[in-house]
Amino acid sequence: MPSYAYPAYAPAPRGASGARHKVVVAGGGMVGLTAALDLARRGVAVVLLDEDTTVSTGSRAICMAKRSLEIYHRLGVGRRMLDKGVTWNTGEVLFRDRAVYSFDLLPEAGHQYPAFINLQQYYVEEYLVEACRVAGVDLRWAHRVAAIAPGPEGVTLTAETPDGPYALTAEWLLAADGARSTIRTALDLPFTGQVFNDRFLITDVVMQAEFPPIRRFWFDPPFHDGGSVLLHRQPDHVWRIDFQLGRDADPEAEKDKERVRARVAAMLGPGADFEIEWISVYTFRCRRIEKFRHGRIFFLGDAAHQVSPFGARGGNAGVQDADNLGWKLAAVLAGVAGEALLDSYDAERIPANDENILNSTRSTDFITPKNDAARAYRDAVLELAARHEFARPLVNSGRLSRPAVLAASPLNTPDDAPWAGGLPPGAPAVDAPARWDGREAWLLGHVALPPPSPASGTACVAGGDFVLLRFASPEPAAIGGIATVFVTSVPIPGALHDHTGLIAGRYAAAPGDAILFRPDQHVAARWNRFDPTFVAAARDRALGRGA
Repeated sequence: MPSYAYPAYAPAPRGASGARHKVVVAGGGMVGLTAALDLARRGVAVVLLDEDTTVSTGSRAICMAKRSLEIYHRLGVGRRMLDKGVTWNTGEVLFRDRAVYSFDLLPEAGHQYPAFINLQQYYVEEYLVEACRVAGVDLRWAHRVAAIAPGPEGVTLTAETPDGPYALTAEWLLAADGARSTIRTALDLPFTGQVFNDRFLITDVVMQAEFPPIRRFWFDPPFHDGGSVLLHRQPDHVWRIDFQLGRDADPEAEKDKERVRARVAAMLGPGADFEIEWISVYTFRCRRIEKFRHGRIFFLGDAAHQVSPFGARGGNAGVQDADNLGWKLAAVLAGVAGEALLDSYDAERIPANDENILNSTRSTDFITPKNDAARAYRDAVLELAARHEFARPLVNSGRLSRPAVLAASPLNTPDDAPWAGGLPPGAPAVDAPARWDGREAWLLGHVALPPPSPASGTACVAGGDFVLLRFASPEPAAIGGIATVFVTSVPIPGALHDHTGLIAGRYAAAPGDAILFRPDQHVAARWNRFDPTFVAAARDRALGRGA
């Protein structure tokens, strides 16, 4: 495993005791670092506190979904993740000793990012730490949040350090301190949902292997007695293997290195040459706290909600939490929106995470049948899926992460007329190739703020918090706080050339149509005709300033 450490512990800066800060992020894992970076790139001063001095150990959240990569591209680190990660769009389902079928998660061309990459969480966090430093985040390692005192104007925290405790105050506190959240415990916020008894073993194995870089999931393989096995390839010749152990397994005994070695050898066959890098045993949890906003405290990631790892929904959901909250909090701090906007974090992210929990629970029930009838149904589905297309949607080896469509959001402006397809209000933007001044470009590079760094290779021209996409030739049409990007079917200076027709096709747009995007690249509204008053009203609604 690569050795990477944050800078050595540094005492709190002079005058830190009692200091007041706009935003404090508790937790320096993937979600906390993402939230801090997003806010910093929007011009918000952020202090991040974490009790550790290293990135995470083990691969942990390895599957980065397309939407997460697009968010990270906006934050300037997506390209680096793509270059390091193992790209995959294909999955294969196997039952006992044979392949049942395979599937393609991104069968169409014309996307900058793939359906998924596999990248160890320690690399993701390393890249985020470096980007946070550049963006000016005040990173404080070995500063553990020991106590909090919420108030109407802020939250006072006590941070424990090797030099002793000190107090600081946050106008807004983001709790991204994980499944064992100190802040959630301090507020006595219980989880509701399910805890599953089945145990699973994860091991990272270093080996030279001929397995393809796809997601392979076995039900009842002959080399493993007692359940399912999942195999993923990662960078650096590291392979992630998940073994289902059953509910009666002894976690400490199962973590014995020689015992794990025997399991891996049975899977790979005699003479396999491999090294074990990391071992962990876990159980499933599909649950959340009732609300994610508590006054001036927001919960993100595992501190707010937990799902089983099958489907790659945990880490990707946490990234979307940060993406959803960042622009709203920045708008409130800049004075362009009232605090009521922040209530939409619950209104949008709770339904999104309920969908994740539902899908994750269904996956767990299929993977770990609870009785003979459930097992007979599952096995029959797998037998049928090998021969019949209709049965394949019933196979659930982990419904893979998809971005949330915020269909019921109070920030949406309903369509003014019927649309035949396209992306409705609340949907995240879909990318497509384009040309800008004769150069190759991507649509999402023009529907983003803050603009990506030059190193990302994108010519981003959108300059406002909100972006209006107009399918028309460029014309003067300034709307305060909204940048306009024109899309044309022929090359015109100052316009995005839809040379493949994929932009118009994916958005079901015709000449004269207009689409308004929020700062997090979700559709706020769309119209069959352009009217500046409609656009301004939709922007105000998306900022919580009226319906």
